[in-house]
Amino acid sequence: MAITKTEVVSVRVPPDVKAALVAAAEQERRSVASMVEFMVLDYCRSHGIVPARPVKTTRVRKAP
Repeated sequence: MAITKTEVVSVRVPPDVKAALVAAAEQERRSVASMVEFMVLDYCRSHGIVPARPVKTTRVRKAP
């Protein structure tokens, strides 16, 4: 089951940092959001940080 993304992160960065992020995302054939997620998780793995486990959500199906 896929995890639904519900959190929003908004940051201000200098233009050169944004350009570097866009270039990295293009090189990896990812969206900018996917690249940020990848970079954060990669940093956590390489520094021994264990992210909190995501909360599983249950979908409620509507009766036909």
